[in-house]
Amino acid sequence: MADTSDTRTPAQIEADITRRREVLAETLDEIGVRVHPKTIVGDAKAKVVSNIDQTLGRAYVGVNKVVSDVKAQFVDEEGAPRLERIVPVAVVAVGLVGLLALGTRRRRG
Repeated sequence: MADTSDTRTPAQIEADITRRREVLAETLDEIGVRVHPKTIVGDAKAKVVSNIDQTLGRAYVGVNKVVSDVKAQFVDEEGAPRLERIVPVAVVAVGLVGLLALGTRRRRG
């Protein structure tokens, strides 16, 4: 059965209907903005930029850690070079460059 205990006046009912129409219109406007292609594209771009920023931030932290770890292998806590580690690496590097130079010379000659 229908509830017939509504004691509102016709003016109150009309005011309630008007208010509900306004709320519904606002809701429809919000939905229209959310589903508009420009809004969807803008949201997608913002998400991509955010993901790239996070990825670059993590990459920076990772690279910074690797650089710090490598530096720690060749420099002591006081900032002085660790010659016992630098000299062998330098000798190997010079040897590799020399071998590459000889290999290139043999191919040309």
